[in-house]
Amino acid sequence: MKRFHVNLNVADLDKSILFYTNLFKQEPSVIKDDYAKWMLEDPRVNLAINTRGGKLGVDHLGIQAENAAEFSEIEQQLTAAEMEIFDQGKTTCCYAESDKAWVLDPDGVSWETFLTVGEATTYNGQS
Repeated sequence: MKRFHVNLNVADLDKSILFYTNLFKQEPSVIKDDYAKWMLEDPRVNLAINTRGGKLGVDHLGIQAENAAEFSEIEQQLTAAEMEIFDQGKTTCCYAESDKAWVLDPDGVSWETFLTVGEATTYNGQS
């Protein structure tokens, strides 16, 4: 089953971790110096926060696939929506190894679709 993804840029990671931990009644599944992530089942969402963005607030939205068939299905849906797709392919981001594709909605909101295939020790493949 696919999972909704939200990535937020935050000013104070510790305060934001405290807020979202209390909001969801769940500790983050990943905590780094500049990043935290909750993989929630209720509601079924992947919420990530980080201090790397320039503008505070919503950085991008997305749909996380659980397997290659779902990832392919989402890419087909984006193609059917007649939006230009940027196929990023295999990449390291957000302390994970993933296959990714991106699209902008008609109003310029960035949407990411991805399939996580493993963990990574760095945020973006660079030390």
